[in-house]
Formats: sequence, C-alpha cells, structure tokens
Amino acid sequence: MKPLHSRLLALALVCLASHATGAQPADDTRINLKLTPEERVEFLAEMRQMLGSIQGVMQGIGDADRERIAAAARQSGNRMARATPASVRAKLPQSFRDLGGPTHMMFEELAVRAETDDMDSLARDTANLMNQCMACHATFRVQ
Repeated sequence: MKPLHSRLLALALVCLASHATGAQPADDTRINLKLTPEERVEFLAEMRQMLGSIQGVMQGIGDADRERIAAAARQSGNRMARATPASVRAKLPQSFRDLGGPTHMMFEELAVRAETDDMDSLARDTANLMNQCMACHATFRVQ
C-alpha cells in the first residue's frame, strides 16, 4: 500500500483539477463578495497564490523537502492576510473572515511543523487546510 502522503497527494491533485473548471450554474447560491473589478483582480490573485502554496506544499511532501513545504506555506500565511487591501478587507463579511483568518494561521502552523513533523502528518495537516479552502469556495464567490 502507498504511504498516506502519496495517496493524499493524488487526491489533492484530482480535487484541484475538478475544481479548476470554473463552471458556475445559474442557481449558484454562494455569497457574492461584491468586489470592484480592481478588487476582484487582487482578490483572485491571492486565491491563486494560496492554490500555489498548496501545490508547493504537496510537492514538498512528495519530495520530503521540508524547506519547500515551509517556504510554500509561508507565502499564504499571515503576511498575505495583512497585505490584503483595506478596501477588500472592509467588504468581507464576518463569515468570510471566520474562515480566512484560521486558514492563514494553518499555513503558518504548517510552515513551523515542516521542520519536525513526519510527512504523513504534514499531508493530513494539508488536507485539513484544504478543507478550509473548499468550505470557503463552497460559500463565497466573486463576479
């Protein structure tokens, strides 16, 4: 049987590929964050960076490269949250912040744990982090 981190890596890649289609049905009931076109560009760039962080973490786990895991995770940690423009931050509902704040903290914790935790544990932590991402994407949208 493959190690847990290999199985989680495969599952993560399938999930990311299926989510990347971007199809939006007419009856989409997610909360629209109502960002301006400029805010939307900035916001979506941050979302892509978070996805890139997940990819980097998973690659690092697959290669057992602790430095890569930590570096990728830090890119979407608290520094990213603090860099969010005030105009965007002001429009985000509390329910979004309740998901976003802990998600950025999970990236920070993952960066720290990359120093010592075993790869299977890091893979489980990454899966939990991805649950946060999926919950947010299931609840919110930008148009």
